[in-house]
Amino acid sequence: MPFEYLEDGVTSDVTFHAWGRDLDELFRAAADATVQVMVESLESIRPAETRRLCLHAEALDLLLLRFLNEQIFLKDADGLLLRAATVHIDTSSDGYDLRAELRGEPIDPVRHDLLADVKAVTLHGLSVEKVEAGWRAQVTLDV
Repeated sequence: MPFEYLEDGVTSDVTFHAWGRDLDELFRAAADATVQVMVESLESIRPAETRRLCLHAEALDLLLLRFLNEQIFLKDADGLLLRAATVHIDTSSDGYDLRAELRGEPIDPVRHDLLADVKAVTLHGLSVEKVEAGWRAQVTLDV
């Protein structure tokens, strides 16, 4: 998935850009960037369990914040490392609706080389914007 980490973010945070041809691809890339902060190899996460999400927000940046915070919540509450298998975003009369399927497995320190513990997505610098090649987001994670 296309994403890059930025070096000039707050020292206790991790800031990244993610991009995609459409919003669905952008949100999947941002989910992978978030979990990549927590584990050395995305490929080490087997799709053993599935969680489905339905979320709504008035703005795209807030939808991304809710989506990634839900991924982090499932890590904290259920001990799961999850990747976005599918994401579908629709425009509604009062904002945006997201349906997603996350797949992954319980954290296993023997199999997963754990890195930082992501606590939350922050509002600092959060953006989702349409660009020539599709969509781009900037996200800062509190670690």
